[in-house]
Amino acid sequence: MLNAAIIGLGKWGRTLVASVQDAPDSGIRFTAAATGRPEASRDWAAANGIRVHESYAAALADPAVQAVVIATPHAQHADQVIAAARAGKHVFVEKPFTLDQASASAAVAACGEAGVVLALGHNRRFLPAMQAMRGLLAEGSLGTLLHVEGHFGGPGGYGYKPGTWRADAAESPLGGMGGSGIHMLDTFIHLAGPLDRVSVESTARVLTNGLDDTTAMLCRFSSGAMGTLVTLAAAPRYWRVALFGSEGIAEMRGLDHLAFTPREGEGWLRDFPPTDIERAELTAFAAAVAGGPAYPLSPAEAVHGVAAFEAMVRAANTGRMEAVSPSAPSV
Repeated sequence: MLNAAIIGLGKWGRTLVASVQDAPDSGIRFTAAATGRPEASRDWAAANGIRVHESYAAALADPAVQAVVIATPHAQHADQVIAAARAGKHVFVEKPFTLDQASASAAVAACGEAGVVLALGHNRRFLPAMQAMRGLLAEGSLGTLLHVEGHFGGPGGYGYKPGTWRADAAESPLGGMGGSGIHMLDTFIHLAGPLDRVSVESTARVLTNGLDDTTAMLCRFSSGAMGTLVTLAAAPRYWRVALFGSEGIAEMRGLDHLAFTPREGEGWLRDFPPTDIERAELTAFAAAVAGGPAYPLSPAEAVHGVAAFEAMVRAANTGRMEAVSPSAPSV
């Protein structure tokens, strides 16, 4: 059993705890925590068997803590990952990994030097429908991949009050990208490989809290395939990703439904059982720490995702197609 500290006890930090705290087969349990407002969390923590430390440094100094799970504001991630690695703690960090490629590479290097496992919380990789979609592509059922379409957004922007960190454009560039769209960007990487260049339009049509609510990206993958990604921060929740190939189309409609349309012959629509993807990702993290299969999102992919996000921000600012910087060979 991997004893972990949850770092950040906002809504999402508590969600991560709840996903595994009563699941001994997950291989991980939370025994400690650190948060910016410890007094506000002590009753909840006590009810969950968690000891609240007065600071992040104190949690890292706790010899009973073997790993940290970081669910803090985006700009804090890089320094917190590096500090954990230097303290010899394994690291699970929520998305976005960091906000620039240089800090992402530094965080990966620190974990590599310390010999600790680094896991990034892109939970959609653990959806059975996603895994089946990737299987169709790998087995050649789609033929040559021509284009990827993705849309993931929701109403989250309405709840971000001016002055809070989530309503800070520096913490949440391109509106819904930090909270929702970043998952679709990782899905693009997971399914279609690295991105080569991107063009972005982003604007606020209804939000008045300082964030964009409508963001669209056009990209070209290194393979030559094209892609379009949309994320909305002020609309009903929606998930769809489709792969268009020379021999077929695969489309996820929501998280648990996958349709396949071949160029010739009968297609099909399959429903998959709902999956606790937070439990799945934390279980995979614990297994990697225990010497099992590597966590199914490599450090190189984590850095590339940040590089692509950084290029998107740059493209929105310049109005031009921007190249995605390649990851350093050592990553």
